[in-house]
Amino acid sequence: MDLPRPRRVTDVDALKALAHPLRVSLLNHLLAVGPRTASECAEAVGSTASNCSWHLRQLAKSGFVERVEAGDGRERPWRATSVGYDVGAFADDPEVRTQQDALIALGLNEDNRLAQRFLDRRHEVPREWREASALHGYTVTVTAEELTGLLGKIDDILRPYLTPVRRDVPEGALPAHVGIRAFPR
Repeated sequence: MDLPRPRRVTDVDALKALAHPLRVSLLNHLLAVGPRTASECAEAVGSTASNCSWHLRQLAKSGFVERVEAGDGRERPWRATSVGYDVGAFADDPEVRTQQDALIALGLNEDNRLAQRFLDRRHEVPREWREASALHGYTVTVTAEELTGLLGKIDDILRPYLTPVRRDVPEGALPAHVGIRAFPR
């Protein structure tokens, strides 16, 4: 099965639009849980509904999110327009590279924030989820080509489970964060 790929973001204006802490949090939240209203997003990311609404509109201008029809005629939810995003190869253009660096830093901060939130609240998490959770680090000895292949295999394993992709969600399933960092040590 050919599953959708993340949006490759290489345009400096799109990178600038995304490289904002609240926008990264909003987009990641929508990617994790699916369509939500600005009010629902505000509660999840710790901001106000009006602030989230403004930032969601900014994300929409660059095509990262869009409005969807609400079944009950109330506030229309927002949804991510792709299954994720990546910044591609590190650019030679200093302006693009600056925006890539900013977005990557925000992503790392978001990963760390989510991990810390889990650690702070793990006593509230049901035992089965505590036992299923892990914070692993590995050092592998590989060539650049092998690392590219390894990351491709990991992506192939995870892609069918991405929230925007998965349709056969079993009862009791929850969004789970999986972060992967790979670079020469």
